[in-house]
Amino acid sequence: MKNVSVLLLIVIIFTIGACSDDDLTGKSNEQASEFVFVEGGVFKNKNSVYYEQNKTVSDFYISRNLVTQKQWVEVMGENPSFFKGDNLPVENVSWYDCIEYCNKRSEKEGLQPYYNIDKNNQDAQNDNAMDTVKWTVTINENAGGYRLPAEAEWTYAAEGGQKSKSYIYSGSNDINEVAFYFRNAGDTFLSGDWLWNEIESNRNRTRPVGSKKSNELGLYDMSGNVREWCFDKYEGDDAYNGFSRVWKGGGWIGNEPPCETSFRGYFEANGFGPDQGFRICVKIVE
Repeated sequence: MKNVSVLLLIVIIFTIGACSDDDLTGKSNEQASEFVFVEGGVFKNKNSVYYEQNKTVSDFYISRNLVTQKQWVEVMGENPSFFKGDNLPVENVSWYDCIEYCNKRSEKEGLQPYYNIDKNNQDAQNDNAMDTVKWTVTINENAGGYRLPAEAEWTYAAEGGQKSKSYIYSGSNDINEVAFYFRNAGDTFLSGDWLWNEIESNRNRTRPVGSKKSNELGLYDMSGNVREWCFDKYEGDDAYNGFSRVWKGGGWIGNEPPCETSFRGYFEANGFGPDQGFRICVKIVE
């Protein structure tokens, strides 16, 4: 029989409609509703790079929304975001920042941290010349704490998991139904080519999480708003992308292709920007 972390019990209780401030978890409805259970299996989305590859994903929980600035400040005590607002996604965060958030939030809530972070010894395998941090990060396989999604997990969830309807974007073939991107993230809809001066004058920006239509699993903003860090390395032949980290989903500053669930981007782990955010996962502990 599976044992689950305290957080997973919260989610289960909420799912069956029995959650309250007085339940055994002692957690609020807001906390309990934060995560969505993702049933594992093979990839069903016919547009997926993993379709018909017999690749499987195990069951896991993923946050319904992007991590917000309110959630970030409650754990980290400061707000690095360019666009300010409690219900806006936190941005201007590096991969390392997100790893640290996961551990600090785990500790705050009494969960075993998922990551081992060694800030004193640089990762000898990290040959990315753009990355000046190079913390050595390893994982605690059996820990029940918060973590970044693996690329395959993120993709599987964004594509709708076992409920997938084979959409191009997360939850629709119409990008404007589900995503904030360069055309619709400002004061007016931009119909021309991508031009930075038009984007800037249009006051494009991040938008409150959950403002667009969800995907088949009830997940929001997996296309657009901000790009999302995954745990995985993006290794390549040149010095720039050697040991970079994967990002998915596209954001308010970009055009349509990066918002497709099949798109795969990369950034050095210490990189950050006003369109770079994340969401978190919790594993099921055997």
